[in-house]
Amino acid sequence: MKHFFSNDVLLGNETAVSLYQSIKDLPIIDYHCHLDQGKIKDDALFNDIGELWLAGDHYKWRAMRLCGVDEAFITGNASFHDKFIKYAEIMPKLIGNPLYYWTHFELKQIFGIDRPLNQGTAEGIYQEVNQKMKDLSVRKLLKHFHVEYICTTDDPIDDLSKHGVYDGITVIPTFRPDKAYRPDLYLPLLEKAVHRRIDNAKAYVEALEERLDFFISKGCKISDHGFNRFPSRYISDEEAEVLFRKRDNLNELQKELFFGWLLVQLTKLYGKKHIAMQIHFNVIRNNNLEMFDACGPDSGFDLIGQPQNIEDLVLFFNQIKDQDRPETVLYTLNDANLSSIAAVTGAFRHVRLGPSWWFNDTLEGIKRNIRTISEYAVLGTNLGMLTDSRSFSSYSRFDFFRRILCDYVGEKVESGEYDYASALKLLEDICYNNSKTLVGA
Repeated sequence: MKHFFSNDVLLGNETAVSLYQSIKDLPIIDYHCHLDQGKIKDDALFNDIGELWLAGDHYKWRAMRLCGVDEAFITGNASFHDKFIKYAEIMPKLIGNPLYYWTHFELKQIFGIDRPLNQGTAEGIYQEVNQKMKDLSVRKLLKHFHVEYICTTDDPIDDLSKHGVYDGITVIPTFRPDKAYRPDLYLPLLEKAVHRRIDNAKAYVEALEERLDFFISKGCKISDHGFNRFPSRYISDEEAEVLFRKRDNLNELQKELFFGWLLVQLTKLYGKKHIAMQIHFNVIRNNNLEMFDACGPDSGFDLIGQPQNIEDLVLFFNQIKDQDRPETVLYTLNDANLSSIAAVTGAFRHVRLGPSWWFNDTLEGIKRNIRTISEYAVLGTNLGMLTDSRSFSSYSRFDFFRRILCDYVGEKVESGEYDYASALKLLEDICYNNSKTLVGA
């Protein structure tokens, strides 16, 4: 029996261990996250491990609710000490859940603690960790994980005043225009940002382009979009102008038609300006209306939508010629038809699957993603891992991914299906080189 979270945990053979040792310390390119760039700029400190882990992590909040923890210890007014203790109490129940892995990787890799977190060890670990956290600032934590490049998620109207290069860590914005799909709500904000009145749909796109140019001047290399599903029909510029004029009185179908039109306009802009495009889909947000009113968005109440209709995905890609399409990365929250989506990436230029996203970044979800890309697309062009996180300690997720990837590739080498030298180069590309090329780092 192996020691708890031994150095070769998740690595099933000697080749996997050897490959992992060769790539485990590669720098990190985090090309999609929700970190607070202001805390990076200020090199903020943390009050305690409870704040670091539980101030804004909806993964942990959701698990605590599943285990019956009172909301006072989740998003309520309980102290971070008490929230940490409640989180520790549920940990033994989470076998197989990625939180179990992430939590113990963080304890070991950041704080040198290699014993299980539970009700009996919680207080001792809390005190031990907090002693080590007294001078653990945000940038020290990032440098500990060899983080080199961070792409935060930013609204087009953001001022981007806190992005920059700090202690060798490049922090750049990502253009996330989801709110712009609702011009009835977003128009006043966009007009304020560009300092002029916007009277038509064409001018609306021009204003977004102006903001995109501002993002590019601040180092932006990548955009991001999140929605439930791709439209099943696309409209002309003339039809879009009609919908823009009546924007305050659109029905659901008309809102979807305008969204599809704007999505295509933005995709063309990204292609023209050499900005990569991330698309996250099959997510249904804010499902518990009572808790949405109490806690707001991103609090653990989003769900997996129906599998993406492949014909609609194909229809979207046919709106843009291959030579005009930006580098496009697809993330599905419902991976039931992952092989079909992977196959689509072979039908259009400049399209690839991203890593397992959100509910799927589990041990088996990552394995399934790797296998599917290998068998239906190309693993060697994969972009590796990202955090998609609001927690500065979540860079242990990269180690989690690298172990799983090395185990998969190591099995191929062990069985004689693949050679070691190619395996090593493949892993270096997936874990670092490919994402570095994507963002032009």
